[in-house]
Amino acid sequence: MIYCLNGKLIKKTLDMVVISCGGVGYQVLVPTSVAAALPAVGGEAMLYTMMNVTETDVTLFGFATEEQQTCFKMLTAVSGVGPKVGLAILNVLSPERIALAVSAGDHKAFTAANGVGPKLAQRITLELKDKVGKGLAEGLSLGDVGGMGAPAAAGGALSQAIAALASLGYSASEAAAAVAKLDESLPVEEIIKLALRGMARR
Repeated sequence: MIYCLNGKLIKKTLDMVVISCGGVGYQVLVPTSVAAALPAVGGEAMLYTMMNVTETDVTLFGFATEEQQTCFKMLTAVSGVGPKVGLAILNVLSPERIALAVSAGDHKAFTAANGVGPKLAQRITLELKDKVGKGLAEGLSLGDVGGMGAPAAAGGALSQAIAALASLGYSASEAAAAVAKLDESLPVEEIIKLALRGMARR
């Protein structure tokens, strides 16, 4: 498997790039957010990749971070979620938002992606709930949920807030639901305060 590519960007569209590595140009399908963040053609680019092999095709999918790569693997392991749907989900949700939606049972968040109806969205949250819920409660990054790597030193603000709420006795799903709609750019302390205030109103 090709784990990552690092080379010169020779072509770029909204959802596809070509990276030249060692004289070979690799065509890689990417989420639109990843393509937009890459440098202009001629610049150096690095992508984490996943190869999808079928009877008639071999396709490379590329991601800006290992978290996106791991998230894509988890999503495409769900029955009914193919690579195109996995990319569509990553087009509208960040890995952390995906983990929060799954842990909170918020299947409606996934219906914002092209090709994801209510039934498939429910299947995604159901099949991934155990995998991501434990990781969020322990304050791990999504990349660690699959059992790879050590706990993140800092982690996202939302993940830290969930870990703090879990230490106060709330379940992972309660904590995730409380912070899921909050702004992740807020300080962790503010997220915790708002989450506690929201839970007190229920």
